[in-house]
Amino acid sequence: MGMLCAVAFTANGQLHYANPGDLRPAVGDMVLLPTDHGPVAARVVWAAEYSPEETDGFPLLLGMAGEADLAATEQMRKTKARTLVASRRLIREHGLPMKVLAVDPQPNAGKTVIYYSSPETVDFRSLLRDLSATLGNRIELRQLAARDAVRVTGAIGSCGRDTCCSTFLKDYEPITLAMARDQDLPANPMRISGACGRLMCCLKYEHPLYQDFKATTPAIGEEVDSPAGPGRVIGHSVPGESVVIKLAADGSKSVCPKASVCGSRKAYEEQHLNR
Repeated sequence: MGMLCAVAFTANGQLHYANPGDLRPAVGDMVLLPTDHGPVAARVVWAAEYSPEETDGFPLLLGMAGEADLAATEQMRKTKARTLVASRRLIREHGLPMKVLAVDPQPNAGKTVIYYSSPETVDFRSLLRDLSATLGNRIELRQLAARDAVRVTGAIGSCGRDTCCSTFLKDYEPITLAMARDQDLPANPMRISGACGRLMCCLKYEHPLYQDFKATTPAIGEEVDSPAGPGRVIGHSVPGESVVIKLAADGSKSVCPKASVCGSRKAYEEQHLNR
């Protein structure tokens, strides 16, 4: 167990979790986070709190950001803005089907990384020469896939919140259409796709609940006994942990808690005899 806080380099940007050590920064404070390119000033988004997880693997905050650190951050922001404008201008002049998504000046390494997306393979050799001459350092162009493009630029999901990938997700888990079917979601790409055009990452979040529910609940069409009487299951309500039953007595519908519904004797015997 240890203390953890979350910081971001930009407003509504990717969250980075860190061990505050002896610091107790409040929300909005500027702190120094170690990175591969040296300490960088970041704003605290979540104040330090105790976590049941081990904190040894998280970076340790180096201290509170001072005036010099904030000035360096502002200078880096201006450098990024100039680089972004220059790279987009040169791409237009070269007539290339490229979209600049983000830039990452790395003064210590003597280079600038430019992230872009493109629907096709691009010959950017002449662009690379002009970029290097204009920006005065070595240029590295990296093409991003659809999901990574949204992660870098940020977007609003169908839920009305910032996309998961641009805020807290670190790794993408495989998402399949079967997950949408298990959750009774329509197989309509407009309804189950994210801003990147791929299946929404959040389809993974509740999927284990649906799998467990279906594994431990009488299937649709199964004859069951319920507090309202015997009947047949005609629907499931996973969020409500309940099933909808059509009663054998009068054909009316009844919603019963999952725990109160018993499967048929035949289904019970088959389940236990096959073990």
